[in-house]
Amino acid sequence: MTRRSKIAIAIVLVAIAAGVGLWTPDKDRAQLEATYVDDKTDLIMVAGVRLHVRATGPRNAPALVMLHGFGSSLQTWQPWAEALEREYRVIRFDLPGSGLSAVDPTGDYRDARSLQVLEALLDTLRVPRATLIGNSMGGRIAWAFAAAYPSRVTRLVLISPDGFASPGFEYGKAAEVPASMTLMRYVLPKWLLRTSLKPAYANPAVMTDALATRYYDMMLVPGAREAMLARMQQTVLTDPIPALRRIQAPTLL
Repeated sequence: MTRRSKIAIAIVLVAIAAGVGLWTPDKDRAQLEATYVDDKTDLIMVAGVRLHVRATGPRNAPALVMLHGFGSSLQTWQPWAEALEREYRVIRFDLPGSGLSAVDPTGDYRDARSLQVLEALLDTLRVPRATLIGNSMGGRIAWAFAAAYPSRVTRLVLISPDGFASPGFEYGKAAEVPASMTLMRYVLPKWLLRTSLKPAYANPAVMTDALATRYYDMMLVPGAREAMLARMQQTVLTDPIPALRRIQAPTLL
């Protein structure tokens, strides 16, 4: 064997070893549910999808529905829920393929499907009207729902709502998904995820090990990474101005 051949083999072996070391498989769903689901009754079928839903507060109180952002889960709203559940019926849920909600068997992660799931959830919980509170992607879904179903929304609270075009994400085109993002199906070091989360928190002290672990665990729910990529690839923005003009609910930004 020549020296060049030995070097080539060594490089291949190092690459294989590195790949094995960085490979990040899904975690066991049963164990994740045991850790993060308060009650098994929080896992319900809605519009053909097994959703993780958490409803707290008086059942007959005005309803608040909280919609999380991209890559997040209902856990994001915990401090809000604790502050509001004495006076309101606080409803949080993981969108299909996010958190502990199952992937959507239709494979459809477009906004129209999200609106369909939200409407079905309100029907399932017998909530005729609600205040919608949405962050980022959840804000986009909230205002789109308010435009499509004005009679079902009493108020809107939007926190950094998504929906307007930005560099690399034009109207009428799916967002450009970097090739590096597709690698997260197989490789997702916890330190890398934590680094990407840090800019979202103005107070660095909030980004604790426990918080980073929770985000990490939610990313490793079976099917979650594939669903996240599918949602990115299927999202096509349209000019939101006509829809925003149809909203009747008082809105707080």
